[in-house]
Amino acid sequence: MDWLNYHHLLNFWMVAREGSVQRASEMLHVTPASVSVQVRQLENSLGVKLFAKQGRGLVLTEMGKEVLVYAEEIFSTGRELLEMVKGKPVGRPIELRVGIRDVMPKLVAYQLLQPAMVKDPSMRLICHEGKMGDLIADLAIHKLDVVLSDTALDPLYRVQAHSYKLGSSDVSIFGHSELVKRYSREFPKSLNGAPFLLPTKETVLRRQLDRWFSENSIVPSVRGEFADSAMLKIAGRNALGLFATASIVEKEVLEIYGLATLGQIQGIQEQFFAVSIDRKIKHPGVLAICNS
Repeated sequence: MDWLNYHHLLNFWMVAREGSVQRASEMLHVTPASVSVQVRQLENSLGVKLFAKQGRGLVLTEMGKEVLVYAEEIFSTGRELLEMVKGKPVGRPIELRVGIRDVMPKLVAYQLLQPAMVKDPSMRLICHEGKMGDLIADLAIHKLDVVLSDTALDPLYRVQAHSYKLGSSDVSIFGHSELVKRYSREFPKSLNGAPFLLPTKETVLRRQLDRWFSENSIVPSVRGEFADSAMLKIAGRNALGLFATASIVEKEVLEIYGLATLGQIQGIQEQFFAVSIDRKIKHPGVLAICNS
């Protein structure tokens, strides 16, 4: 029977996680040469190449990416075993490391995080915003506990993660009070030619809006496209145009940005998901988010 050398696997995992042999050696408190030897021995035992050179650095091969998924599962289970045997540290706040997709409305993200903060007020919240691909990569190597997104995990990401639907919301049109007053008659037909601020094309909401405009023969005057939802709302506050966002944050939009509601769009809903690497969620903060 062939046996896997977990020491070799640990060195591979650290190089993949840290992005270089040098940083992995610093984390393991050994020499870079020792790490390189351990990784090479793992490659020899498996009969495959796990890394390829790219410039002065290393990148995972396709097989390396597959092996990394298994390594993550193995060392995640090991950490769970230690936590079970030793119990959680007493007196230290639990950290909840959250990745928030850059195109997701931040007011919605904050609402989704509230159950975790209510459950444990001492919990330390660490939020990162970024592209979905970057966040999933960090999730895979346990730099993040959960990713909040407006879409479920695409199967194209070759990561053994799981999507949990948190809920959905209707979508409403908001804007400066003067614009809302000007375009309130015969809504939504009044939106034809109206100044509009749109999310960027990679968002689900943008694709839904484009379809809805087409179905209702509405051609808005697009004044701007924004990847950052907060910047979009600031532009809306300055009367640059009307915009659409989830109705569940209507109160916050009106209070924080001093805007008004023009109306609700029929037939469009935004959905929100939590993406976790664990098949069975154990982190109390992630569990609170998903259960709520």
